[in-house]
Amino acid sequence: MKEMNNASLRDRALGALQGISLGDALGMPTQSMSHQWIQDAYGKIEGLVNAISDEPIAPNMPAGSVTDDTEQALLVAGLIVKGKGHIDPHELAASLLSWEDSMKAKGSLDLLGPSTKFALEQVRNGADINQTGQTGTTNGAAMRVAPVGLAHRVTSSGFENFVYESCRVTHNTVPGFRSALIVAASVSFGMEAESTRDAISHALRYAESIHSRGAWSPKADVLTRTRLALEFAKENEGNPDFQDMLRNEFGTSVESNESVPVALCLAWHYAENPLGALLAAANIGGDTDTIASIAGGILGASSGTEAFPKEFTEQVSMVSNLNLAPIADSLVDLREQDE
Repeated sequence: MKEMNNASLRDRALGALQGISLGDALGMPTQSMSHQWIQDAYGKIEGLVNAISDEPIAPNMPAGSVTDDTEQALLVAGLIVKGKGHIDPHELAASLLSWEDSMKAKGSLDLLGPSTKFALEQVRNGADINQTGQTGTTNGAAMRVAPVGLAHRVTSSGFENFVYESCRVTHNTVPGFRSALIVAASVSFGMEAESTRDAISHALRYAESIHSRGAWSPKADVLTRTRLALEFAKENEGNPDFQDMLRNEFGTSVESNESVPVALCLAWHYAENPLGALLAAANIGGDTDTIASIAGGILGASSGTEAFPKEFTEQVSMVSNLNLAPIADSLVDLREQDE
């Protein structure tokens, strides 16, 4: 991997945060909708659009609005900066509970996902924080983990420990940890890789070398399914039915062993067309905002701010009141302290 100068690292970190938020906003109006419903309601998502009135999670939200994916990723980023690289699990639990309470107060339907909600309700009721999260197999940990990859090099000591800090409260399972590890490593390698595909390849080899943590789950292995998804992408270059086949063969639900492989597959397939990856995710159906957000973080980290149209990222920042550059700079400051 090539050495990156300071400015390039900062541009890539900002690109990752822009990719997370843009993917989230593009997928916002279609989340939890079927592919057919999306076609009937919007025709085809080709940019930032308002959500329809019967959108299941974000009815009538204006174009450019982000959801829990971006908000929780930025929440994690803030905790990493506050903890000088570490995430305190008690603070993470308290911050997520406070975030959901504020969303409820605003009347929002965009609340915590099923695994996170179940674990944090246990925390709220006095459960030992070391015992929660042992049923969390969904993608909540993976969707918010990108700042770990921005703040730490995979080659630094204990990268997997930083990932585990971000997920064990709510997703203390093999699928929860492994999906977060794959995403965080893809982002971290992306910061200094030659290309998105190089970053993903490095990340999968790294994840294979790390002993999985968390409670066992009988569900299909995330890493294995991600490898299969990338083989699928390689075999279907130029196939006009690529998106339909991807959805049908791998699924697009909130389960980490569906949405995470699909997100990485789209990032791989559209490595030279980052916006195309996010638009494909927005149209594919299912957990569209999370799939697009994860793909956007990886593509942005490996491509920088030039990956996405400036008018789109500026609209998202304006509508959602985001100021991402200082956060990106703070995470890179931590990265530069890694040995």
